[in-house]
Amino acid sequence: RAMTWHRPYRISSTNRNLKMYEKVGPMEVINYFARDKKAELLAQIEACDWGAVRFLGELLRKGTFFDMLGGWGALYLLMDGEKLVAFGTLTGQDAIRDESMTPWIGFVFVQPEYRGHRYSQLLLNHCEAEAAKLGYSKIYIGTDHIGLYEKYGYIYMENRVDYWGDDTRILFKELGGQDHEP
Repeated sequence: RAMTWHRPYRISSTNRNLKMYEKVGPMEVINYFARDKKAELLAQIEACDWGAVRFLGELLRKGTFFDMLGGWGALYLLMDGEKLVAFGTLTGQDAIRDESMTPWIGFVFVQPEYRGHRYSQLLLNHCEAEAAKLGYSKIYIGTDHIGLYEKYGYIYMENRVDYWGDDTRILFKELGGQDHEP
């Protein structure tokens, strides 16, 4: 099921003193795995300028996404028509390997031209709602960013070494579910 958000206006041009807006249509969050045109979607994902995209693309191409990320999950794409705006995952595991901590939001990315409009918050909200529907009371994010997820209600928990040997900040958010496996 796709969720649709309406964004009534976007900035079409700017200068120091004037912002001009144009009317635009709805955006929707889709699940990559529930779509037919995966090759086209994967091409847009892999065109993103971010190192983690190479790993995500490899998982999708090799069919190891679920095996690597805890056996279950979804890759949510925020689409503006046919154009990829942002994406993120909701999975059983992520770069921190600890089965007592689940589910995870990962691979959160917003295209540079769409940044500054809280589209990552739309994806976070969607993942949180899906996790709550599955009965989870808490959700986790591993990141090297400071302040990005905290503004959306995430709380710093601790640092741990991730799958690649890097120091990673772990944050969590309370959801109010009942904590059980999907």
